[in-house]
Amino acid sequence: MVPVRDRAGTPYEVTLELQRDGRAFGVVGERCGYLLATLARRVADARVDGSPAARAWPDPADRFPEPPAATDATEDRRPVSREPELFAFRRRDRGETPGTGELRCTLRTTCTWLSGPDHRGGEWRLSRRAVVEAWGPDGQGVRAVLTSAELADLLTALVVEARLVGADYRDVVTSSPVRARHAPSGAIIDY
Repeated sequence: MVPVRDRAGTPYEVTLELQRDGRAFGVVGERCGYLLATLARRVADARVDGSPAARAWPDPADRFPEPPAATDATEDRRPVSREPELFAFRRRDRGETPGTGELRCTLRTTCTWLSGPDHRGGEWRLSRRAVVEAWGPDGQGVRAVLTSAELADLLTALVVEARLVGADYRDVVTSSPVRARHAPSGAIIDY
């Protein structure tokens, strides 16, 4: 977690410095703390019993906030994604070359056929997971598949680490179930 400071030197935002096996893996997400805090709140809200996500996804592990509405391909000529992004952080500065680093989180829905007794009939079981991928400048990547609880824990840890370097998002998390219950990990992502 790298603080972004104003002219007086006061931290007001953060940038993510990714590490893998103790080595620099990329710097992404210039001023991304507010977005992470907002997403942490949205994930916590989606996990609450009685929420719209809870009505649609009975298993708490499958409950994620709905990503922003995708536009129809005919409107702007971009295809609608089958794996919508919750966030995507890429290189830090415009002057950096593509491939300097990337961290993204998409939602993936899978279907599994559950056979009935004696293999007669059955039903489809849908599940959702967050897929978090980090790519370094050399093209090497790591991936983690997370339940909504695991994503909530990761986001909470990032918000806590941001607070520890001086960027506080109380305006986002005050009315949220997100709590400062995690100790800093020492690195943003160290798979």
